[in-house]
Amino acid sequence: VPSVKPGYLRPLVPEQAPEKPEPWTAVMADIERVIMSGVTHWHSPRFHAYFPTANSYPSIVADMLSGAIACIGFSWIASPACTELEVVMLDWLGQMLGLPDSFLARSGGEAGGVIQGTASEATLVALLGAKARVMHRVKEQHPEWSDTDILPKLVGYCNKQAHSSVERAGLLGGVKLRTLKPDGKHSLRGDTVREAIEEDLRKGLIPFYVVATLGTTSSCAFDSLDEIGDVCNSHDIWLHVDAAYAGSAFICPEYRYLMQGIDKADSFNFNPHKWLLVNFDCSALWLKKPRWIVDAFNVDPLYLQHDHQGSAPDYRHWQIPLGRRFRALKLWFVLRLYGVENLQNYIRKHIALAHHFEKLCTSDERFELFGEVIMGLVCFRLKGDNEINEELLRRINGRGKIHLVPSKIDDVYFLRLAICSRFSEES
Repeated sequence: VPSVKPGYLRPLVPEQAPEKPEPWTAVMADIERVIMSGVTHWHSPRFHAYFPTANSYPSIVADMLSGAIACIGFSWIASPACTELEVVMLDWLGQMLGLPDSFLARSGGEAGGVIQGTASEATLVALLGAKARVMHRVKEQHPEWSDTDILPKLVGYCNKQAHSSVERAGLLGGVKLRTLKPDGKHSLRGDTVREAIEEDLRKGLIPFYVVATLGTTSSCAFDSLDEIGDVCNSHDIWLHVDAAYAGSAFICPEYRYLMQGIDKADSFNFNPHKWLLVNFDCSALWLKKPRWIVDAFNVDPLYLQHDHQGSAPDYRHWQIPLGRRFRALKLWFVLRLYGVENLQNYIRKHIALAHHFEKLCTSDERFELFGEVIMGLVCFRLKGDNEINEELLRRINGRGKIHLVPSKIDDVYFLRLAICSRFSEES
């Protein structure tokens, strides 16, 4: 972690842009002097904060190629390869995870995957699709109701431990989202969701969206997807699955039990740019019925229309921005140059390192674990009050050698150690 203070950079560069061009050598010299002195090294083997962010040579090369081709793939005709490779790569990736065919384009229906910028974006896109679907349904039942009658009644649900971006999606989508209390293992259960839905139905509200989290940010807990799926299906409510970090581990068959019930979901999202060696940004979202999102986002001016509409996806209707980079190249390069086997080994190695650190904690009677270690995250603390743990973190981060972040659940403060770097070793 750099030792710079806010505002450090301004004195290091001129007040204005140069009138005449500078030589490359001057620019490159300033990378070290101006930039690297203020970089937090996410790929250092001593970086254990947040969750990993992915990085690999195949992905960097593909990103450079994407920058060189420099197409803006909003519609099929805007660059056919950009759309077509994405359709196929999301099928490859979906098959690697063991996603049901009902999510894949190869099934021949309307389903398929799309690359979003971040999981936050995917959560919002799915919410807007769910909102469009329920508005359509309610208007069929109550033709006399206007949008302003329906919108205040809409309500969605998620685990209290869900990522803050879920709450933010509610704010951006202009709907109420309720955070529900998880069980003792920080997992959201079906009964809790059912009770909340029934309570809101009695109040005359319209439940329309549930987010199930697989691998929460604080402690990597897993919601009970199977139970929540049954509840959503019985009430015809859109179920979105957010597996931003943990989803990468589902390429290993032994972790797929954690996504049991995935066939009951309407949308599924995870970030290859966290734990699958694909550089940011590459967030994979699969939709069983993209038509609701297409309907919600569809503005079709003449200058964006083309002769092949309908026979291939126009991804501009599947996302918030219009423009998009050629991100499928990163997936193609990484999947081909590593192969599924090496990617599985990479995930298993990280999880083994987490279990190694778990053993180090449990073999020292001063420490205790907070929650079960399932993936590459260990939540631990010194036995005792929160203050002693805050002091421990201050000392660790104060040295600037190792970077950790804390979390707090039910007023218990703990430290999170995530295995982040592809250079991490047991030593």
